[in-house]
Amino acid sequence: MRTILVTGASKGIGSAVACGLAQDGFHIAVHYLTDKKGAEQTLAKIKEIGGNGRLISFNIADRQQCQQVIEQDIEQHGAYYGVVNNAGITCDTAFPAMREDEWNSVIHTNLDSFYNVIHPCVMPMIRLRKGGRIVALSSVSGVMGNRGQVNYSAAKAGIIGACKALALELAKRQITVNCIAPGLIETSMASLDPTAKDEVMRMIPMRRMGTPDEVAGLTRYLMSDIAGYVTRQVISINGGMV
Repeated sequence: MRTILVTGASKGIGSAVACGLAQDGFHIAVHYLTDKKGAEQTLAKIKEIGGNGRLISFNIADRQQCQQVIEQDIEQHGAYYGVVNNAGITCDTAFPAMREDEWNSVIHTNLDSFYNVIHPCVMPMIRLRKGGRIVALSSVSGVMGNRGQVNYSAAKAGIIGACKALALELAKRQITVNCIAPGLIETSMASLDPTAKDEVMRMIPMRRMGTPDEVAGLTRYLMSDIAGYVTRQVISINGGMV
């Protein structure tokens, strides 16, 4: 059975992706950092729909820990067929007021995790000689920039560049590398007050937020066998914002 590592799978988009891919027959490595209960709930949902998986925990911003835990998991269970690099954080503020730690935490977590998580997975994936799939979550902020998110926009734009370059390196191995750039998804909007939501809605031609399941559907396609000729792409899912 082919295994896919999904980071940040304890809630939101990550949980929806993990469950969707399990429906497609993949064994899911359900990653979490602190929300073990949420990860266990995701795994329970996976098993309810007839899928299977396991829990895995590490800090995506800690390079040494990522390498150690991922290498141990691969040694025990075999190489991953795919990776969905989903986990990330935000720390929004206007750039003139942005503290050094607010910049560093977002860059180290969101951009460095591309290396920290994917690098230990690539050579084992290559050695399998069975192709593979890598999907990294960027954001509409990484495509068009967003007020109050200079740090987040920088990190997510960096992920786009990293995906495009890695796709070139791995194409001859039949390993695809693609980037999904979601717009405003329901999970990320829960804390906004009604006035802020109304303002944001005016930016979206479809006049609604996306759902985690819609992002999961796109991920499922990119992980499927039929998407084997799709690589080096940035696919937006944002209701027409861009």
